[in-house]
Amino acid sequence: MIVSMLCPQSKTKYAPGYKMKKYMMIYLMAFTLLAGACQEQEKAKVIAVSNEAIPVHIAPVQTGGFSQQIESSGLLQTEEDSRLSFKTGGVVESVLVNEGDFVKRGQLLATLRNTEIAAQVGQVELNVQKAERDYQRIQNLYKDSVATLEQLQNAKTGLDLVKQSLSVALFNQQFIKLIAPTDGFVIKKLSNNGEIAGPGTPVLLLSNISGNSQWILKAGLSDAQWALVKTGSNAEVHIDAYPEKKFSGKVSRRSLTADPVTGSFTVEIRIDLQGSAPAVGMYAKAIIQTGQVTYASVIPYAALLEANGNKGFVFVTRDKKTVQRKNVVIGKMQENRIEILSGLESGDFVIVTGSAYLNERSTIIVE
Repeated sequence: MIVSMLCPQSKTKYAPGYKMKKYMMIYLMAFTLLAGACQEQEKAKVIAVSNEAIPVHIAPVQTGGFSQQIESSGLLQTEEDSRLSFKTGGVVESVLVNEGDFVKRGQLLATLRNTEIAAQVGQVELNVQKAERDYQRIQNLYKDSVATLEQLQNAKTGLDLVKQSLSVALFNQQFIKLIAPTDGFVIKKLSNNGEIAGPGTPVLLLSNISGNSQWILKAGLSDAQWALVKTGSNAEVHIDAYPEKKFSGKVSRRSLTADPVTGSFTVEIRIDLQGSAPAVGMYAKAIIQTGQVTYASVIPYAALLEANGNKGFVFVTRDKKTVQRKNVVIGKMQENRIEILSGLESGDFVIVTGSAYLNERSTIIVE
């Protein structure tokens, strides 16, 4: 078939329809050659485009100082907390408030059952009556020279003792009621109706919100973090209820013992609320400045590409003509700067803008 196409003078006879098949074959070959030429032309265009220099902005890898910061969180409360308890022990008759309730100064918060204490007062009153009768009888006998002066004095002393006992019993009876000493919020309810409260055992934890009380944030730190923080360290506090505000604070106290439940060490940050009035128990975050500075390689934030955890990559140039992709380990981030722990060398320039169009075969033009 190929011979006949090249040599039309051949006398060979073919089946009907042969000429049509011959022309179709010629058209197919021509189309294939044309398509191949177009592909080569497009390929040449792609190569030409890929070889075009890409305009970029670069920045040198610098050494910068990063202030060491500690981030923590906790709940807002006031500096003056009151652990309210009964002076004497007994059965809790009623607790009239719940956690989170606002209370006013002088408000009744809880009571003890009065049966036992009233019985104690009655018993002491009977002892006083008996001591008065004994003293009166000895006094009469002393007048008749039957009782001695010593007996009279002993009777008087006995009367005075039971009167003092009565004063104590009456005083204790006044404290079967728990009264709010100041305005505030109930932070914790530690006893319920029917439970036995020991003398001095806290029943309610009250947060004082009077005009003289300071607001604080109690935050938990690890032992390593605790060692870096000093009393007086500055802090920046962010309260979720005020997302657009930043509050300044100072570390006012560092605990010397770890929390038995969490194992963390607590620091108290006194906050300047700038006229804001939050509620006790609101969630807040703090950034504490340790006052220590570390030095490391620093690049602009815009140079970092595809960060994942503490890893990412950047495009780097040394000759300002070609680029190289380098993997880096990321440290701290402050404002628009990033600390690079490893992956870059002195003399490197990072691509700040235009890096989205680069690959490792790209050429660049520095603008």
